Amino acid sequence: MRQRHLRQILLGLAFLVCAWALGGCGFELRRPPEFAFSSVYASVAPSSVLGIELKRNLAAVGSVKLITDTAQAKNAQVVLEVVNELREKVVVGMNASGQVREFQLRLRLKFRLRTQDGSELIQETELLQQRDLSYSEVYALSKEAEEAMLYRSMQTDIVHQIIRRMAAIKTLSTAD
Repeated sequence: MRQRHLRQILLGLAFLVCAWALGGCGFELRRPPEFAFSSVYASVAPSSVLGIELKRNLAAVGSVKLITDTAQAKNAQVVLEVVNELREKVVVGMNASGQVREFQLRLRLKFRLRTQDGSELIQETELLQQRDLSYSEVYALSKEAEEAMLYRSMQTDIVHQIIRRMAAIKTLSTAD
């Protein structure tokens, strides 16, 4: 009984030491991004799945107003233009009989961020995500689902990269 009580006290002290160490090292939860602008117009294709996710993430940030109506685009402080979006599926491995054994999935996105007067805050930038996908005819349906999941993962990574780059802008003058 006494050992159990001592063990609980030591466990509690260990927990307090860990909490104190995490607080002392500067650890904190990720905060929503803060932008140097208050409104953004996102120029993306209406059918783009990546564009839809990008708009949803921008709308979720409380410090910026997302403008989606083309007629209201002139009211935005900055314009986010998705120049090009491309999904690729490349064969990278075959067996001796010529059957595909491995694919490489790629998602490329070119975008830029500019002010209404045309000065570029983020010059045209290409982001690339790629994942390898093993393939077997036996598991064709499950590999198709895995491919869709990998594309969604790459898409989410690219959207987060764009938002981080937008948040890194400190003023609305031309970024270096």
